[in-house]
Amino acid sequence: MSKFSRREFIYMMAMLGASPIFANSHTRMTNTSNLEDYYKLKPFGNVRLMHMTDSHAQLLPVYFREPSVNLGFYDNFGKPPHIVGEKLLDYYGIKGNKRLEYAYSCVDFEKYAKLIGRTGGYSQIKTVVDFLKSSFGEDKTLLLDGGDTWQGSATALWTRGKDMVGAMNLLGVDVAVGHWEFTYKAQEVLDNVKELNAEFLAQNIKVKEDALFEETEIAMQAYDQDSGHAFKPYTIKKMGNARVAIIGQAFPYTTIANPQRFIPDWSFSINDEGMQELVNKIRKSEKPDAVIVLSHNGFDTDKKMANVVTGIDFIMGGHTHDGVPEAVPVKNDKGVTYVCNAGSNGKFLNVLDLNIQNGKIKDFKFTLLPIFSDLIKEDKKMKEYIKSVRKPYLQDLNRPIATTDVTLFRRGNFNGSWDQIICDSLLEVKDAQISLSPGFRWGTSILPGQTITFDDLMTQTAMTYPETYARDMKGSDIKLILEDVADNLFNKDPFYQQGGDMVRTGGISYKIEPTAKIGNRISDITLTSTGQKIEASKLYKVSGWSTVGAKSDGEPIWETVETYLKSMKHIKKLNVDTPDIVGVKGNPGII
Repeated sequence: MSKFSRREFIYMMAMLGASPIFANSHTRMTNTSNLEDYYKLKPFGNVRLMHMTDSHAQLLPVYFREPSVNLGFYDNFGKPPHIVGEKLLDYYGIKGNKRLEYAYSCVDFEKYAKLIGRTGGYSQIKTVVDFLKSSFGEDKTLLLDGGDTWQGSATALWTRGKDMVGAMNLLGVDVAVGHWEFTYKAQEVLDNVKELNAEFLAQNIKVKEDALFEETEIAMQAYDQDSGHAFKPYTIKKMGNARVAIIGQAFPYTTIANPQRFIPDWSFSINDEGMQELVNKIRKSEKPDAVIVLSHNGFDTDKKMANVVTGIDFIMGGHTHDGVPEAVPVKNDKGVTYVCNAGSNGKFLNVLDLNIQNGKIKDFKFTLLPIFSDLIKEDKKMKEYIKSVRKPYLQDLNRPIATTDVTLFRRGNFNGSWDQIICDSLLEVKDAQISLSPGFRWGTSILPGQTITFDDLMTQTAMTYPETYARDMKGSDIKLILEDVADNLFNKDPFYQQGGDMVRTGGISYKIEPTAKIGNRISDITLTSTGQKIEASKLYKVSGWSTVGAKSDGEPIWETVETYLKSMKHIKKLNVDTPDIVGVKGNPGII
């Protein structure tokens, strides 16, 4: 493969002289409705892989604010995706390109959101996918789904993910992997996989030995009882004259980050040694022209996988919701593996065009293609399907709850404004001193002046273990929780980064030093109501939700938040509890 220049990071940018995509003024772009002006990529190569990930069941176009805090340390300091805001625009040389500024950064989010509008939407994605398939050749094109697709909306929860299975089938997904898919019950997952037209892959999900021994119902439905694989580990796709191997990698820490009680017979792992053995086997026995890993590891974890496993050409990744506008080269003992990520919420579509000659990838072009909803005509069949899915629930979905003058968003290493609303709700409704909310990355954004509907609320809370709790907790236990999550996020070894972003907090302030040793990152935990520091042996009333171990006994979190928002009626201002972060001066991952 040829050396890939960062200044050529986006395929679209290479054709500025040939078509008006991103080449002309913002006004001209918004006044043009010709799809070919924006999504017709120059012919290149003989294999096209399209990749989307982490849509979190957002069938309709959404607003989604990119993070203003995405910290990287050690080997990942100052490297994508740990560059935000103006620094990101400078890094990629896209300052002044209004559409790209809006797509890739949080810079002037409110201004651009009002001007350009929403992004994503399955009706729009379907139009682009069909266009890119037909213009390149159906037999030479694959559509890959990187997981976190069946969860994140009210309709996905209420249909147990089946609405998204139908959408994936209509979209034409060929290969898929999972993470939040496994927050449904195991049999529900297997039933959905049977309905899915795509191949559902996972080389790193095994059926537990005791389940195989006892011949449980779930174990007997394993893909391969001899190897223990719960799902097919890889597939070979004939694409024109080329043969491409696709290996599936599910989120390795599903049963740590999410409840194991839903999927008790399955185990998850990084399985990097197993990955190497599988790649070697495929290279030797299948003799493919290219080896692709469809992954839900997360970007930094994928980069380490690319470093320690040889023989992979590209890792098409997800989980961390990073819209990275380039295929990042990672050196290993036998060459280079490129790592890609396709953002979240249907906002982007990765397009990887390969020039395969004599059994190898000779060259490639990569595009992180933003899905600007205002430029794309909706696909009629997908539009009607989405209408039919939502119709039985419209009365609930459209129910107004409150209004806001504040931009509500979630994505970022620490508290977001949507998270603060959840934490404040738990404090108020549960009459607690401290509230804790998981550092989930999923969730859409709300603009000032918008009405918050129940549909909007469910994009932040729709999940299968939403129950709330209120209990007394020692100060030492509160610190332990913060330390544990901080290690998941900031551990020097990406293979030990087991969760989402930092736990969101209400009612307290604290200091965090991300590069300190485990157990020493968190200090000065203080009750904001009194200004008193938390005492290790003292009990505090703590409220929260989403317990991974045993099920809590409180009402679902959306009921708690709706009660709070209805009492508030209008959000005029909001104080977001952000910790004092130590040791981040000069870090381009924070504004």
